[in-house]
Amino acid sequence: MLPSLTSSSILGFPVLTISIFSVVLGGVLVLLFFSDYIWKKRAEVRAIANPEPPKATTQKASRPQQRKGHLKHHHAQAAEKDQVKRHHPLDVNTLKGHGDIVEDLCFSSDGSSLATACADGVARVFRLDDASSKSFKFLRLNLPAGNLPVAVAFSEEASSLVVATQALTGSSLYMFGDVTPKPSSEVKQQQKLPLPEIKWEHHKVHEKRNILTLSGATASYGAADGSTIIASCSEDTDIILWHGKSGKALGTVDTNQLKNTMAAISPNGRFVAAAAFTADVKVWEIVYSKDGSVKEVARVMQLKGHKSAVTWLCFTPNSEQIITTSKDGTMRIWNINVRYHLDEDPKTLKVFPIPLRDSKGSPLFYDHISISPSGKMLAATHGSTLQWLCIETGNVLDTADKAHEGDITGIAWSPQPISLGGRLATILATAGTDKKVKLWKAPEPEVQST
Repeated sequence: MLPSLTSSSILGFPVLTISIFSVVLGGVLVLLFFSDYIWKKRAEVRAIANPEPPKATTQKASRPQQRKGHLKHHHAQAAEKDQVKRHHPLDVNTLKGHGDIVEDLCFSSDGSSLATACADGVARVFRLDDASSKSFKFLRLNLPAGNLPVAVAFSEEASSLVVATQALTGSSLYMFGDVTPKPSSEVKQQQKLPLPEIKWEHHKVHEKRNILTLSGATASYGAADGSTIIASCSEDTDIILWHGKSGKALGTVDTNQLKNTMAAISPNGRFVAAAAFTADVKVWEIVYSKDGSVKEVARVMQLKGHKSAVTWLCFTPNSEQIITTSKDGTMRIWNINVRYHLDEDPKTLKVFPIPLRDSKGSPLFYDHISISPSGKMLAATHGSTLQWLCIETGNVLDTADKAHEGDITGIAWSPQPISLGGRLATILATAGTDKKVKLWKAPEPEVQST
């Protein structure tokens, strides 16, 4: 007779089966683990007993060296690119120390000093014994609080400086005397030199409007007494002439051209010309009395020919021509040595296309132009681009595409050659929004065909 199956026996059967299965599975896993462990140990023993040539090790060790060499080459390329970016062959030096945008700059008549107007509230006068020096001595001309210098012009040759400022109360003019930095050989160690004094000042000039430019020249034409004449050009339509030494106002002219851009005095102190918001340029003559004083300022001619606004102009060194640049994409050279009192009009001598184009191929215009002391070379800027052109042909002699790390705010030629590493060179100075002033040597003159 078969034994009866109770409920407890029925339930116990699968439990027993599961227990046995678990034990078997655990044993299999333990066996696999130890088999893998034993296999790895045997492999290690074989590797020790029969070592292979360190081929892989050699390759692995060589990779960091290759990587290091690649990085070195990469850094060399980066340094070379940076060198090209920062240093044009004509770029000879940089005057550092400005704390903000350099608004304007100008050379003294002997080329030994360079004055700058900076938005950090300080006007500086650098001594340029050698354009290639590693450092330059300079004087700080601290202005009254709240006055930001916007333009500078030397007076009385190189001994005085006129500074135009802008404040909430309006525009002012300050004339500092004895601003020539002394050579190191003349300054004793720890000697404190007296700060330049303000000889004269005028406030709220131009009816509080901003001063755009200052232009100065030694009056040497006709009966002029050799005094320095300063022209301050406002952002409105008026231009005021000042006696550089005394600060006396000599006359005022009104361009009547909506808004001024800039004004300049001819090198001999005879003419004043203004660029404004029109295509025409108006020219005035400073008439001197027999005693050398200014008698009047009379409008004498108008330059007509451009088709759009004139952006900048400059006189040639002999004061007989004016060079203009316009938004119409051209430059013009004008002969103003005419008998205007007999109604003889100024003549256009040459017209050159401006050799700059935007991304769409449209012609660009120059922001600033300045002619070299020899009268043979023109420096011109657009944004951060600086170009040198031959005045005879209009051909580009050289170009610095990124002369500054921002827009160029002003340019000026040294009136006299400056030492450059022991050799004399004609130097161009540029100022920019990048807080720098750069010195450039003039490119080799263009070879003229015979």
